[in-house]
Amino acid sequence: MMSTNPRRWFVLAGALLMLLGTLYGFGLIGTPVEDSISGSLAANATLVAPATPAFQIWSVIYLGLFAYTIWQLLPVSRDSQRADAIAIPASLTMVLNGVWLLVVQAGAIWLSVAVIAVLALLLGRVVQMLGRFPSSGRLETAFTDGSFGLYLGWVSIATVANVAAALVYSGIAPVGSEAEFWTVATLAVASLLGVWLSLRLGGRWAVGAAMAWGLAWIAFGRLVLTPESSVAGIAALIAAVVVLGAAPLVRYRLVPRSGHPIPATSLR
Repeated sequence: MMSTNPRRWFVLAGALLMLLGTLYGFGLIGTPVEDSISGSLAANATLVAPATPAFQIWSVIYLGLFAYTIWQLLPVSRDSQRADAIAIPASLTMVLNGVWLLVVQAGAIWLSVAVIAVLALLLGRVVQMLGRFPSSGRLETAFTDGSFGLYLGWVSIATVANVAAALVYSGIAPVGSEAEFWTVATLAVASLLGVWLSLRLGGRWAVGAAMAWGLAWIAFGRLVLTPESSVAGIAALIAAVVVLGAAPLVRYRLVPRSGHPIPATSLR
């Protein structure tokens, strides 16, 4: 028998709306994201765009979110304080995911920036809230910390790429020395954001791994594919190393307020 907690049904509704947006985003109903807004969000549109294989992480994120949706409806999560605490903001992140895809379909690129920025902030809130309640076990950790950690990490990089796409769409040169300067500056901000998230959230593996994944594919795109830019590619590689390295440094050296070291075996 499934849980009757009404807040859990907000999550189910959010997941269904996300699914609808995804059908549009993958082109099963509407235009694929990479072909929308004159190709502004394509993998070769800007120096900050991750190469196409990077987006395969969405399959893992969606699988995790739908698994979380089903898990939090079941009796096993009935007494989970964490599930209760994040139910509403988690559902809103899934709604905003679908809204972003629909906004892109409508061609409103700056509105898409606003939507994804709010999405990133909400995800940060969800992951922060997860740290306030103990997990009941590895299954709950995987469905909550793992899913939303990857979600936050990837959306953080996607937000950076989205801003760059909006700037190019508005008339900023997509390549050249000026573009490289702003790309390096943007990637520096992304690496600082990754370090800050590690410090703020306790060095969560999933967040750092997803951010490093996106940055590594930006590097691959600039060093191997077009538009080529060794400056942007090397900057992205450095940013990926910084972000990925921040998590273990925080986990193994930072002692939380409880006085106990952050558990190294956690999927957080």
